[in-house]
Amino acid sequence: MTSEPHFAPDIIIVGAGSSGSLLAARLSEDPARKVLMIEAGKDETDPDIWNPQAWPALQGRSYDWDYVTEPQDGTAGRSHHWARGRMIGGSSCLHAMGYMRGHPDDFRHWAEATGDAQWSWEGLLPAFEANEDREDGAETAGPLPVHRTDAEASPLTHAFIEAGMALGLKRLQGHNDGEMIGVTPNSMNIRNGKRVTVADAWLTDEVRARSNLFILTGSRVRRIVMNGTRVAHLEVSGPDGVSELAAPTILLCAGSLETPALLMRSGIGPKDVLEAAGVDCKIEMAEIGLNLQDHLLGAGNVYATKKHLPPSRLQHSESMCYMKAGDFTATGQPDIVVGCGVAPIVSECFDGPAPGTAFSFLFGVTHPTSRGSLKITGPEPGDPLVIDPNYISTENDREKFRAALKAARTIGQRPELDEWRDHEIYPGSLESDAELDDFIARAAITHHHPCGTCRMGKDEAAVVDADLKLRPLDNLYIVDASVMPTLTAGPIHAAVLAIAETFARTMIARNEDA
Repeated sequence: MTSEPHFAPDIIIVGAGSSGSLLAARLSEDPARKVLMIEAGKDETDPDIWNPQAWPALQGRSYDWDYVTEPQDGTAGRSHHWARGRMIGGSSCLHAMGYMRGHPDDFRHWAEATGDAQWSWEGLLPAFEANEDREDGAETAGPLPVHRTDAEASPLTHAFIEAGMALGLKRLQGHNDGEMIGVTPNSMNIRNGKRVTVADAWLTDEVRARSNLFILTGSRVRRIVMNGTRVAHLEVSGPDGVSELAAPTILLCAGSLETPALLMRSGIGPKDVLEAAGVDCKIEMAEIGLNLQDHLLGAGNVYATKKHLPPSRLQHSESMCYMKAGDFTATGQPDIVVGCGVAPIVSECFDGPAPGTAFSFLFGVTHPTSRGSLKITGPEPGDPLVIDPNYISTENDREKFRAALKAARTIGQRPELDEWRDHEIYPGSLESDAELDDFIARAAITHHHPCGTCRMGKDEAAVVDADLKLRPLDNLYIVDASVMPTLTAGPIHAAVLAIAETFARTMIARNEDA
C-alpha cells in the first residue's frame, strides 16, 4: 500500500523488519487498537528468497540496503558489505535461517545492565516459546518453524559431529534448550524445504486483512519532530511527496543502523557528530551510535575432498559447534564457534575451489569485546552512514580467534573425517601468532549480526531504559537489535524476536489493566 491510512493510528511502527512485523501482528490483535507500519521497501516476490540454498546470492539485489563499512585495520584493510533487508520481513528474508536462542548467561548480563529480570533467560523464555513452532506437537506452537535438520544434513555434517564428539564435545539435540557447548545440526526457519520469513509467519493474509492495520510501503521516515518531551509527528517521504504522520505511541524498529541514524538526523545524539553532519542538536545523547557489535566468521579453514561432495539440501552451513577456547570438554557459556560448511566458503582474499571439490570449517568468537560506532554524514536519509565496527581490535578477540582457528583445524584432522578429507588447502603452514593473525584478518567475514547502537540499561548514559523507552521522550520506544547491550553467543535473530514479543506482551498487558 502506498496511500495514507484511512484512520488516525494509536501506534506507528517504523520499519517492517523482523521486530516491526511481529509487533504489527501482535498489537493489531485488538481491533480497538489502530496500527500503522511504515516500510521503505515493499513486498518482494523474488522466488530465490524462499530457496534456502540461494541465500548468499540475495545479497546486493535491489531489496538489500547493502551497507558498506569503513576499511578495517583488523581485517587487512578491507571494507565489508552488510546485507540488510529493504522489504516487508526485513533481514529475515536475507539471512541464513539459523535459529539459536543463545546461552542463559548471555541474558544474565542484559538483566544486570537493566536491573530488570524480564531480560534474563527466564524472563524471555515465555516469548521464545510463544514465537517458536519446534515441530514437537505442542499445543502452544508459535508461528515460526524451528526445524531440526538432522535428517536433511549432509553426510559430511554427520562426520563433523562425530569428530566433535570424539574430542569430548556433547551431542546436543539442538541449540535452544539453554545448553550451547556441544555439537548438533543447526535448527533453521525452514518448513517443507522453504525459508519462512517473519512476514510469512506473522503477517498472514488474515492479519493483513485487519481493518485496524495499515502497512505503508515505499515510504521512509526522514525525521522525528518533537514538541517538548513528546514526538509530535514523523516527517515521511513517500511516492506522493512528504507528509506528516502522528500517533500517541511511536515504535522504532528500523534496526541497528537506521534506528540510530534516524534519531541523529532528528537532532538526537552525540553533539559533535550531529554538528559535523549539519544537524542541530536538540537532545544530546552521547551513546547513540556507539557500542556497535557484530560477529565475524573466519572463511575459512578449507579442505579438498577425496570424492564429490553433494551440495547442501539446506543452506550450506549446517552445524555450528560451540565450545570453550582451548578445551573441548569444558561446559558453560561458549567462547568460540566452529561451523561445518558443505561448500568451499572463503573470503574474497582467497580463490575458492569448485563446488563439490572442497568443504570449509568456519570459525569465530562468540562474545567479541571490540566495539565500533555509527555516524551520520548529513541530515537526509540518502546521506551515507559511516559504519566502523572496529573489528578484531582487542587482544581478547585476537586470542579467541586464534583458538577458534586451532579448534577448526583440530576437528578437520580427525579420523572421523578421513572419508571426506584429502588435504587441507587453507590456511597451510602457520607458525607464529603473527602469521595466524594475518590469515584470520584476511579470512574474516561478517556473520550479519549488527547490534547495540541504542543499548538498554539502568545507567544514565543508556539510550533506552528497561521498558525500551528513549529516555528523554515520553512516547518513543525502540524495539530492535540496537537495544541489545551485548551479543548473544549465536545468531541474534531469535533474541530480536523475543525482545519484540516481550515488549508486545507488556503493551497488551498495560492496555488490559488501563
